[in-house]
Order: sequence, then C-alpha cells, then structure tokens
Amino acid sequence: MLLPAKDEVARHLELYRAWERMMLAAPADRAARGNFEDTGYTLCVLMGKRCAREAVYAAERYLAVGSGARGRARAKGSPTSAIRPDRSDGLTASPVS
Repeated sequence: MLLPAKDEVARHLELYRAWERMMLAAPADRAARGNFEDTGYTLCVLMGKRCAREAVYAAERYLAVGSGARGRARAKGSPTSAIRPDRSDGLTASPVS
C-alpha cells in the first residue's frame, strides 16, 4: 500500500484540529464548518478511511510510528514546527499561525 508523506499528513491533521477548535467556538460560522469538513475529507482520502474520526485516529497512529526523530526536530525549531499552508488546498483562511 502506498502511504502519504508524513509531513503532509501532519499538516492536514494540524489544520483539522485548528478548524475543529474554530468550529466548536463558533458553531454558526458556515465557513469554519465547511473548512472543518473539507479538512476531514482530505484526511479521509490521505488515510483511506470512510469517516473523518477514523482518519484522524489513523493519522495519529501513522505519525506516532517513528515519531522520536520528528519530536526532536520540532523541539529544535525546524521548519515543520511552524507549518503555514500555502492556500493551494482551497481553504479560505487558515487558523494556523
């Protein structure tokens, strides 16, 4: 089975969590809900799962394998510690700073 790049999975998981917080903080915000659902769908595609919750769990497990080096790199302030999407993913705004 072909697996997605861990950096890409980590970026989308981070976006998913950020949009989830925004959607829960403002449930009437249609843009936040739409972006939350879009990032959930993207995780489903990346992880080969049918629902967003399963995709999130699969992404977390996938990223946990061999995460020792990843954790050390993030602690040192590597470029992946400040992920900022480039808007090519179709989202209107990014809650990640």
